[in-house]
Amino acid sequence: MTLDRELERYLKRVEPLKAEFLDKAQQRLDNLTKPQGSLGNLEEFARRYVAIKENLRPMMDRKMIITFAGDHGVTEDPVSLYPREVTPQMVYTILRQKAAISVLARFIGARIWVVDMGVDHDFEPMEGLIIKKVARGTKNITKGPAMSRDEALRAIMAGIDVVEKAFQDGADIIAVGDMGIGNTTPSSAMIAAISQIPAKEVTGRGTGLDDQGLEKKVEAVETALRVNRPDSRDPLDVLTKLGGFEIAGITGVTIGGAAHRIPIVADGLISTAGILIATEMNPLIRAYVFPSHRSVEIGHGAMLERIGIASVLDLSLRLGEGTGAALGIQLVEAAVRIYNEMATFDEAGVSKKRE
Repeated sequence: MTLDRELERYLKRVEPLKAEFLDKAQQRLDNLTKPQGSLGNLEEFARRYVAIKENLRPMMDRKMIITFAGDHGVTEDPVSLYPREVTPQMVYTILRQKAAISVLARFIGARIWVVDMGVDHDFEPMEGLIIKKVARGTKNITKGPAMSRDEALRAIMAGIDVVEKAFQDGADIIAVGDMGIGNTTPSSAMIAAISQIPAKEVTGRGTGLDDQGLEKKVEAVETALRVNRPDSRDPLDVLTKLGGFEIAGITGVTIGGAAHRIPIVADGLISTAGILIATEMNPLIRAYVFPSHRSVEIGHGAMLERIGIASVLDLSLRLGEGTGAALGIQLVEAAVRIYNEMATFDEAGVSKKRE
């Protein structure tokens, strides 16, 4: 089977959420000992989690964070304050349980995998590392396409392979993150291409560029758009010409997660870029995606609006790795616990509101 047909097969497996589960979950939420709707987004999270799992009393025992890593040819241009070799260095830091995402994974009781999608480094086998390298980084998007169409498809399918492994391991929910120096530049270019918003309105400072550095980064995004002329109606074309291997891996995990009824929790700009491509390929996938925070990166808001989800945290985060998504898992778990563990009015002997 060709990669195109295999991808299409997964996209067609994604089903709309069933109204019967949404309605029954809402009935329980409305009968819990609280004013109806008073727990806001937590109630919506619980309702949707029930419908995704198609289980009126679902559990969340196995939480997983998957951080995808890749290098970018656009770092030949001055788009980041950090050199390319930081990508493998940070992968090792995560695997040694010393990075921010490592700390948060321990805090929320989640397993963490790091997936090498395209790091310009040869890793030795390590616990928690999955090697799915498509190439040693993308090409420079200011000079031509980031990757070939075949490479983009291989990277998406690699992400689907990872979610198959997570499914076999019994993952109840997956937070996605990224690691890759320079990856805010392709992500900004992708949302500019899809939304047709001017590059300067969706390109941020990344690792902390000053005004001059930001101006050069915007120029790089504008050049990439002009040189590659991505088709805004074809998400695979946008990914191929402007994206990254780690972004494509996140696209694959999102598609595979929805196909297997595993909720996906978005992180910041880069992970949301991967999710954006998945939802452009099949809008039904949106129902399986949970937001976490709103990144400082200005393009993130445009991505969330395009997908149709709203952030629930604003902590001025811009690290990536899956840090915001880890906190998002905590919110979804809180919602599921409230749904399962709170008493109804009848169970608690509490009087309902007057009719």
